[in-house]
Amino acid sequence: MDFKETIKAITRGQYGNPFSILGMHQVNEENKTQIAVRAFLPSAKSVNVIYDDDSVQKMEKLDARGFFEAKFKDKNQYFPYRFQVVNEQKTKEVYDPYSFGPQISDFDLQVWGEGNSIKAYELLGAHVKEIHGIKGTHFIVCAPNASRVSVVGDFNQWDGRTHAMRKYYDQGLWEIFIPGLEEGTIYKYEIANNSLDFPLLKTDPYAVFMEKRPNTASIVYSLNGYEWQDQKWMEQRQAKQALDAPVSIYEVHLGSWKRKQDDTEDGFLSYREMAKELVPYVKSLGYTHIELLPVAEHPYDPSWGYQVTGYYAPTSRFGTPHDFMYFIDECHKNNIGVLVDWVPAHFAKDSHGLHFFDGTHLYEHADTRLGEHKDWGTNIFNFGRTEVKNFLISNAVYWFDCFHIDGIRVDAVASMLYLDYSREEGEWIPNEYGGRENIQAIDFLKRFNEVVHQEFPGIITAAEESTAWPMVSRPTYIGGLGFDYKWNMGWMNDTLKYFEVDPIFRKHHHNQITFSLIYAFTENFVLPLSHDEVVHMKHSMLSKMPGDDWQKFANLRLLYTYMYLHPGKKLLFMGGEFGQWSEWNAQSQLEWHLLQWENHQGLQELIKDLNRVYRSESSMYEVDYDWNGFEWIDFSDVDHSIISFVRYNKEKKEHLVGVFNFTPEAHEGYKVGVPEEGIYKEIINSDVSKYYGSNVYNDEVKSQSGEWQNKSAFITITIPPLAGVIFKLKK
Repeated sequence: MDFKETIKAITRGQYGNPFSILGMHQVNEENKTQIAVRAFLPSAKSVNVIYDDDSVQKMEKLDARGFFEAKFKDKNQYFPYRFQVVNEQKTKEVYDPYSFGPQISDFDLQVWGEGNSIKAYELLGAHVKEIHGIKGTHFIVCAPNASRVSVVGDFNQWDGRTHAMRKYYDQGLWEIFIPGLEEGTIYKYEIANNSLDFPLLKTDPYAVFMEKRPNTASIVYSLNGYEWQDQKWMEQRQAKQALDAPVSIYEVHLGSWKRKQDDTEDGFLSYREMAKELVPYVKSLGYTHIELLPVAEHPYDPSWGYQVTGYYAPTSRFGTPHDFMYFIDECHKNNIGVLVDWVPAHFAKDSHGLHFFDGTHLYEHADTRLGEHKDWGTNIFNFGRTEVKNFLISNAVYWFDCFHIDGIRVDAVASMLYLDYSREEGEWIPNEYGGRENIQAIDFLKRFNEVVHQEFPGIITAAEESTAWPMVSRPTYIGGLGFDYKWNMGWMNDTLKYFEVDPIFRKHHHNQITFSLIYAFTENFVLPLSHDEVVHMKHSMLSKMPGDDWQKFANLRLLYTYMYLHPGKKLLFMGGEFGQWSEWNAQSQLEWHLLQWENHQGLQELIKDLNRVYRSESSMYEVDYDWNGFEWIDFSDVDHSIISFVRYNKEKKEHLVGVFNFTPEAHEGYKVGVPEEGIYKEIINSDVSKYYGSNVYNDEVKSQSGEWQNKSAFITITIPPLAGVIFKLKK
């Protein structure tokens, strides 16, 4: 392509290597090395080059569309310069983006190419910086199959012919430093591909801040400058989140926990307002952790955040990234950990996002049998690609590193593990060995867990995994996936099915309440009563319960008491703690008005006491994951629908006895075997009047010696109706 054709290509936005033409170059004319400075400034009427402090040389306009050139016959070495641009409105001085050389180190390029760039967010994206004393914003994006990539925004009238980027061909990265571009600038990438008739307009995959929906542009934003005040928490986190520590989780959807009762747009509380209202509330309930439904940017509210377009951007619905940091900081200052839902299984197909990013299927599989979730209308990541591994591993590291989160709950792990997940025969492609396992996704999950645990000792990763896949919560070096926890979906399903049965028929379903102990110690389990169980016509926790209103509340109090003594960490979705009647609606706040009634107050008081006892009694949490912490007393009283068991702490120095009656019939003189002789005191009784129960209680009972239920002693108690009772031996 000769020089004139190159000029035409640049002015048409069809030239993919602008740094080879624009900016300052040595040229050979008349057998002499000279300097030429070239610029494409379509809005300029005229342009001067300012150099040597105050020398000025007018540029010749070689093309009417705005291509300018100045030649310096008396210079043969590069020199600093700037432009004086004259247009219809004003004259201004600017630095030339094409006067800056490559800014990516060879080491960064090597690490990126290897797929080991675990902090790619420090390289890619938009970063405000100073180069040679000149302030501006440095942009880097990955688009290996693009023929041209430009940064566009209001600053250049969204004209993709200008600010075209430099390409690193071996790694597929593009970069440009734009002088004078400040924090707060709105931008996108215009991406051309020779196979497309028109360029694509994409948000920055590594943007840390985005416009509030329905707008979709990225925003230049610096994460620097926030002064964290959570040093004490961070120093103690590893101990607070150990497997033998108490972990009780309050799951929250920020957009519908509480809303403003005024005419403000959306009515959302901001991150900072949440810090003032949600944090003290969770602290008063006694929870150790808050788990947030996805906070990464997403365009569609009813997706609850699970269809992501901005993986590195806390949603602007509730404020800025610094505001989100403040929220987490306040949680930590109040000894509350923060877990965040993360969605690496699939991503939204919105045109401004990752879908078909550089005119090819860069992030997703091209074949829809591998690359599309038809149930959810989303794309599946191609976990075998270097770009995807860099993107997702770095994203997990980013939330821990920049926002001090304490754990990640990985959504939809089952859909990642199996190639035939939710697919009929002929709709999926077997792996290289003919099996249904997604080998690349498995390798990715292992790598993710290895990296985040190595970089941030003491953090938590949990898998939402609903199948019998083995060793989900076992280390990768023994063949596991490397998670700390797995959600116990089997316990959740069996338990809720059992509780939905009328108590008169529960004796025919007794195995549903005891079966979980067959596999309770095969994984490190979290017992989840999550958002998924109170939507889509499944009813709220309270509305699931059978019987009249009194029985509904009694059943729910019984369920929570049973849950807290059962092995495994605890999770409850917001609203369940006070007995919301309606199932969760993400478009409105919780039914807070219900707390004017004593029965709802009583349920909330029980949650407070369960969390208090849970945190203070080591028998309830120290040995959650092997048989040394659990012992059946009686699981066979089918006719009365009563079970009883013991929980022990380490070395069995202390223990608790739990008795659970799943019918509305009270029982007097009921004998329960106990491990030791002595006086047993009720520390929790879900039927007492404080919780709006019928107030059948025991207070203290003295054991009697004599073998009963394979124990050397027994207590004789009154069992309240539809209630759980927990006893502790007085020392």
